[in-house]
Amino acid sequence: MTDFDPAEDRKRADEARLVEQAGRWRARSQRVQLYRRLLPILILVLAGGALTWTVFRTVMSGVEREASESREIRLDNAMFHGQDAQGRSFIIGAEGAVRDPATGHFRLNGPALRLNLGGTKVTEMTADAGVYDQAGRTVTIGPNVRISDGGSGFTLTTPEAVVDTSTAIVTGDKGVSGRGPLGTIQASSYVIRDQGERVEFRGQGDNKVQGTINPARSGR
Repeated sequence: MTDFDPAEDRKRADEARLVEQAGRWRARSQRVQLYRRLLPILILVLAGGALTWTVFRTVMSGVEREASESREIRLDNAMFHGQDAQGRSFIIGAEGAVRDPATGHFRLNGPALRLNLGGTKVTEMTADAGVYDQAGRTVTIGPNVRISDGGSGFTLTTPEAVVDTSTAIVTGDKGVSGRGPLGTIQASSYVIRDQGERVEFRGQGDNKVQGTINPARSGR
Protein backbone atom coordinates (compact mmCIF):
# COMPACT_ATOMS: atom_id res chain seq x y z
CA MET A 1 0.00 0.00 0.00
CA THR A 2 1.39 3.40 -1.08
CA ASP A 3 1.08 6.29 1.27
CA PHE A 4 -0.85 9.33 -0.12
CA ASP A 5 1.42 12.37 -0.46
CA PRO A 6 -0.59 15.61 -0.92
CA ALA A 7 2.50 17.63 -1.82
CA GLU A 8 3.41 15.25 -4.63
CA ASP A 9 -0.14 15.28 -5.93
CA ARG A 10 -0.18 19.10 -6.04
CA LYS A 11 3.16 19.08 -7.84
CA ARG A 12 1.82 16.75 -10.53
CA ALA A 13 -1.32 18.92 -10.88
CA ASP A 14 0.81 22.07 -11.24
CA GLU A 15 2.98 20.40 -13.85
CA ALA A 16 -0.11 19.31 -15.77
CA ARG A 17 -1.46 22.87 -15.71
CA LEU A 18 1.88 24.24 -16.90
CA VAL A 19 1.94 21.76 -19.76
CA GLU A 20 -1.62 22.69 -20.72
CA GLN A 21 -0.90 26.45 -20.55
CA ALA A 22 2.30 25.99 -22.53
CA GLY A 23 0.33 24.17 -25.22
CA ARG A 24 -2.21 26.97 -25.36
CA TRP A 25 0.53 29.60 -25.54
CA ARG A 26 2.25 27.78 -28.41
CA ALA A 27 -1.05 27.50 -30.30
CA ARG A 28 -1.79 31.19 -29.76
CA SER A 29 1.75 32.10 -30.80
CA GLN A 30 1.37 30.07 -33.99
CA ARG A 31 -1.90 31.86 -34.79
CA VAL A 32 -0.26 35.26 -34.21
CA GLN A 33 2.61 34.33 -36.52
CA LEU A 34 0.12 33.16 -39.14
CA TYR A 35 -1.87 36.41 -38.88
CA ARG A 36 1.34 38.44 -39.23
CA ARG A 37 2.14 36.64 -42.45
CA LEU A 38 -1.40 36.82 -43.82
CA LEU A 39 -2.18 40.46 -42.88
CA PRO A 40 0.22 42.11 -45.40
CA ILE A 41 -1.06 39.78 -48.11
CA LEU A 42 -4.67 40.64 -47.22
CA ILE A 43 -3.86 44.38 -47.28
CA LEU A 44 -2.27 44.04 -50.72
CA VAL A 45 -5.27 42.07 -52.00
CA LEU A 46 -7.75 44.69 -50.72
CA ALA A 47 -5.68 47.58 -52.04
CA GLY A 48 -5.34 45.87 -55.40
CA GLY A 49 -9.07 45.19 -55.50
CA ALA A 50 -9.90 48.82 -54.69
CA LEU A 51 -7.47 50.07 -57.33
CA THR A 52 -8.86 47.64 -59.88
CA TRP A 53 -12.45 48.75 -59.13
CA THR A 54 -11.48 52.42 -59.41
CA VAL A 55 -9.79 51.86 -62.75
CA PHE A 56 -12.74 49.78 -63.94
CA ARG A 57 -15.29 52.47 -63.01
CA THR A 58 -13.14 55.17 -64.64
CA VAL A 59 -12.90 53.18 -67.84
CA MET A 60 -16.61 52.35 -67.83
CA SER A 61 -17.55 55.98 -67.17
CA GLY A 62 -15.45 57.02 -70.13
CA VAL A 63 -17.05 54.37 -72.31
CA GLU A 64 -20.55 55.39 -71.21
CA ARG A 65 -19.77 59.06 -71.78
CA GLU A 66 -18.35 58.39 -75.25
CA ALA A 67 -21.37 56.22 -76.08
CA SER A 68 -23.75 58.97 -74.94
CA GLU A 69 -21.86 61.62 -76.88
CA SER A 70 -21.83 59.45 -79.96
CA ARG A 71 -25.66 59.34 -79.85
CA GLU A 72 -25.95 63.12 -79.52
CA ILE A 73 -26.79 65.18 -82.58
CA ARG A 74 -24.78 68.39 -82.79
CA LEU A 75 -25.75 71.30 -85.01
CA ASP A 76 -23.78 74.47 -85.70
CA ASN A 77 -25.74 77.63 -86.53
CA ALA A 78 -28.95 75.68 -85.93
CA MET A 79 -32.24 77.02 -87.28
CA PHE A 80 -35.71 75.70 -86.41
CA HIS A 81 -38.79 76.99 -88.26
CA GLY A 82 -42.35 76.60 -87.04
CA GLN A 83 -45.84 78.04 -86.75
CA ASP A 84 -48.18 78.59 -83.83
CA ALA A 85 -51.78 77.41 -83.72
CA GLN A 86 -52.88 80.49 -85.68
CA GLY A 87 -50.38 79.92 -88.47
CA ARG A 88 -48.00 82.70 -87.45
CA SER A 89 -44.38 81.84 -88.21
CA PHE A 90 -41.45 81.88 -85.84
CA ILE A 91 -37.74 81.04 -86.02
CA ILE A 92 -35.55 79.55 -83.30
CA GLY A 93 -31.87 80.03 -84.07
CA ALA A 94 -28.75 79.21 -82.07
CA GLU A 95 -24.98 79.35 -82.39
CA GLY A 96 -25.00 75.66 -81.53
CA ALA A 97 -27.54 72.98 -80.59
CA VAL A 98 -27.09 69.51 -79.12
CA ARG A 99 -29.92 66.99 -79.09
CA ASP A 100 -30.06 64.91 -75.90
CA PRO A 101 -30.84 61.30 -76.95
CA ALA A 102 -32.46 60.56 -73.58
CA THR A 103 -35.04 63.37 -73.69
CA GLY A 104 -35.04 64.54 -77.30
CA HIS A 105 -34.55 68.12 -76.11
CA PHE A 106 -32.14 70.46 -77.84
CA ARG A 107 -29.65 72.30 -75.62
CA LEU A 108 -29.12 75.71 -77.20
CA ASN A 109 -26.01 77.84 -77.05
CA GLY A 110 -26.62 81.52 -77.79
CA PRO A 111 -30.28 81.14 -78.80
CA ALA A 112 -32.07 83.83 -80.82
CA LEU A 113 -35.85 83.74 -81.43
CA ARG A 114 -37.96 85.82 -83.81
CA LEU A 115 -41.73 85.89 -83.39
CA ASN A 116 -44.51 87.37 -85.52
CA LEU A 117 -42.57 87.10 -88.76
CA GLY A 118 -44.23 89.16 -91.44
CA GLY A 119 -46.12 91.20 -88.85
CA THR A 120 -45.78 94.88 -88.12
CA LYS A 121 -43.97 94.28 -84.81
CA VAL A 122 -41.37 91.50 -84.92
CA THR A 123 -40.30 90.41 -81.43
CA GLU A 124 -36.69 89.30 -81.10
CA MET A 125 -35.32 87.39 -78.10
CA THR A 126 -31.71 86.48 -77.27
CA ALA A 127 -30.03 84.75 -74.31
CA ASP A 128 -26.87 82.93 -73.28
CA ALA A 129 -28.41 79.44 -73.35
CA GLY A 130 -31.69 77.58 -73.59
CA VAL A 131 -33.59 74.33 -74.08
CA TYR A 132 -35.96 73.57 -76.95
CA ASP A 133 -38.55 70.88 -76.27
CA GLN A 134 -39.79 70.30 -79.79
CA ALA A 135 -42.35 67.66 -78.80
CA GLY A 136 -43.65 69.69 -75.85
CA ARG A 137 -43.59 72.87 -77.98
CA THR A 138 -41.74 75.01 -75.45
CA VAL A 139 -38.51 76.98 -75.51
CA THR A 140 -36.89 78.04 -72.23
CA ILE A 141 -34.03 80.51 -72.54
CA GLY A 142 -31.75 82.17 -70.00
CA PRO A 143 -29.85 83.68 -68.38
CA ASN A 144 -29.39 87.23 -69.67
CA VAL A 145 -32.57 87.29 -71.73
CA ARG A 146 -33.10 90.36 -73.89
CA ILE A 147 -36.46 90.91 -75.56
CA SER A 148 -36.78 93.70 -78.10
CA ASP A 149 -39.89 94.99 -79.83
CA GLY A 150 -39.02 96.41 -83.22
CA GLY A 151 -42.27 98.31 -83.44
CA SER A 152 -42.08 100.40 -80.25
CA GLY A 153 -38.37 100.34 -79.51
CA PHE A 154 -39.05 98.90 -76.05
CA THR A 155 -36.48 96.41 -74.64
CA LEU A 156 -37.01 93.99 -71.75
CA THR A 157 -34.27 92.25 -69.78
CA THR A 158 -35.01 89.24 -67.57
CA PRO A 159 -33.24 86.15 -66.22
CA GLU A 160 -35.55 83.69 -67.98
CA ALA A 161 -38.24 83.49 -70.65
CA VAL A 162 -40.50 80.55 -71.50
CA VAL A 163 -42.03 80.49 -74.97
CA ASP A 164 -45.05 78.33 -75.75
CA THR A 165 -44.63 77.84 -79.49
CA SER A 166 -48.19 76.56 -79.89
CA THR A 167 -49.73 79.81 -78.59
CA ALA A 168 -46.79 82.22 -79.08
CA ILE A 169 -47.18 83.32 -75.43
CA VAL A 170 -43.98 84.30 -73.62
CA THR A 171 -43.88 84.21 -69.81
CA GLY A 172 -41.37 84.83 -67.05
CA ASP A 173 -41.65 85.02 -63.26
CA LYS A 174 -38.08 85.81 -62.19
CA GLY A 175 -38.33 89.58 -62.48
CA VAL A 176 -38.19 91.87 -65.49
CA SER A 177 -37.12 95.41 -66.28
CA GLY A 178 -37.88 97.38 -69.40
CA ARG A 179 -36.68 100.53 -71.07
CA GLY A 180 -37.95 102.39 -74.09
CA PRO A 181 -38.74 105.79 -75.59
CA LEU A 182 -41.64 106.33 -73.15
CA GLY A 183 -39.74 105.48 -69.96
CA THR A 184 -38.86 102.49 -67.78
CA ILE A 185 -40.74 99.71 -65.95
CA GLN A 186 -39.96 97.00 -63.39
CA ALA A 187 -42.14 94.05 -62.40
CA SER A 188 -42.06 90.62 -60.80
CA SER A 189 -43.40 88.78 -63.84
CA TYR A 190 -44.63 89.38 -67.34
CA VAL A 191 -46.70 87.86 -70.12
CA ILE A 192 -46.22 88.64 -73.81
CA ARG A 193 -49.22 87.72 -75.94
CA ASP A 194 -50.07 87.70 -79.62
CA GLN A 195 -46.42 87.24 -80.60
CA GLY A 196 -45.42 90.55 -79.03
CA GLU A 197 -48.48 92.63 -79.83
CA ARG A 198 -49.50 92.86 -76.15
CA VAL A 199 -47.38 92.86 -72.96
CA GLU A 200 -48.68 92.48 -69.39
CA PHE A 201 -46.61 93.28 -66.28
CA ARG A 202 -47.48 91.90 -62.87
CA GLY A 203 -46.33 92.48 -59.30
CA GLN A 204 -46.17 90.03 -56.42
CA GLY A 205 -46.72 90.79 -52.73
CA ASP A 206 -44.95 93.98 -51.78
CA ASN A 207 -43.15 94.08 -55.11
CA LYS A 208 -45.54 96.21 -57.13
CA VAL A 209 -45.14 97.15 -60.73
CA GLN A 210 -43.06 100.33 -60.87
CA GLY A 211 -42.46 102.59 -63.82
CA THR A 212 -41.42 106.03 -64.93
CA ILE A 213 -42.75 107.98 -67.90
CA ASN A 214 -40.70 110.30 -70.02
CA PRO A 215 -42.97 113.36 -70.51
CA ALA A 216 -41.01 114.65 -73.46
CA ARG A 217 -41.58 111.40 -75.31
CA SER A 218 -45.12 110.69 -74.14
CA GLY A 219 -46.36 114.08 -75.30
CA ARG A 220 -45.38 113.54 -78.89
